[in-house]
Amino acid sequence: MMKLLSAAAAVALLAATAFASQASAETMTGAGATFPAPLYAKWAEGYKRATGISLNYQAIGSGGGIKQIQAKTVDFGASDKPLTQDVLDQYGLFQFPTVIGGVVPMINLPGVPTGKLKLTGAVLADIFLGKITMWNDPAITKLNAGIALAPMPITVVHRSDGSGTSFLFTSYLSMKSGEWKQKVGANDAVDWPTGVGGKGNDGVSALVKQTAGSIGYVEYAYVMKTAANYALLQSHDGTWPQPTAAAFGAATAGADWTKAPGNYLLVLDQPGANAWPITGATFILVYKNQANAAKGANVLKFFDWAYKNGDFNAKDLYYVTLPPAVKNLMRQEWAQNVKANGQPVYVSPNK
Repeated sequence: MMKLLSAAAAVALLAATAFASQASAETMTGAGATFPAPLYAKWAEGYKRATGISLNYQAIGSGGGIKQIQAKTVDFGASDKPLTQDVLDQYGLFQFPTVIGGVVPMINLPGVPTGKLKLTGAVLADIFLGKITMWNDPAITKLNAGIALAPMPITVVHRSDGSGTSFLFTSYLSMKSGEWKQKVGANDAVDWPTGVGGKGNDGVSALVKQTAGSIGYVEYAYVMKTAANYALLQSHDGTWPQPTAAAFGAATAGADWTKAPGNYLLVLDQPGANAWPITGATFILVYKNQANAAKGANVLKFFDWAYKNGDFNAKDLYYVTLPPAVKNLMRQEWAQNVKANGQPVYVSPNK
């Protein structure tokens, strides 16, 4: 009887081990941008219900995501800062976009209704340079006739981690301010002239929410999630659009992914009365030569499923989905670029 029990126990142990091994194989790992993290969480929920495959995604910032994929510790990296073709080639990586969103100035200014305060790119740069330090500075009051701005000190809040959101924000400031471009520049991590740092979009949101007189920058989904106050930015055409999915879509209306080597494409300060000036895509990074074909295929299958089934999640969270033609272009590029032993790891049936 003891031998029978032992044999049964051994069978159970083998089954459990096999199940654990299968479960491990059925979990994807990714890390990087906090910009799309709310959406990737929703997509992961839906994909697990549909397929049983889980996604373990760590929202550690774009800089962290780039480092993780370069170190080969995750199945994919995620970044709002696109890598140039030279950098992609250097590390043997391929990148593709998932959705488009907007970066919005988040403010905590008691007595000022949300979406009413107006800022130009030049004034915003001077605030983050530490040159404008009071909310009733003439440069701000001139733009906001009819709004009573108290003599309150400005507290600047920026990202403390490597961030694609910071890359988009500082790239925009570099376009609007020669002084910013010369002294600070555009990158996912910069030497901030002033302010306090928060980790991730969540960290910046929390600091702004708890600090009267503060201003930061976050992805629009975080503004909506926290019911935060935000400021308007002057568009390329001199108008004052509200930050909405339609405004982010207007900024990408002229985007041509067929003419973007390595899918490197920026859509900042685009023409159009309704175009939000700090708009950008978010990207996935994978190795072109996959050491494990099954893992590589799992990643592409997940994003293919999201392309096909996840648009409603994206719209609910105020992101802009890619046009069908762009999705099909990416599907073709997956087959052309992501391979194992010279063969595509995944060929989409959705083309």
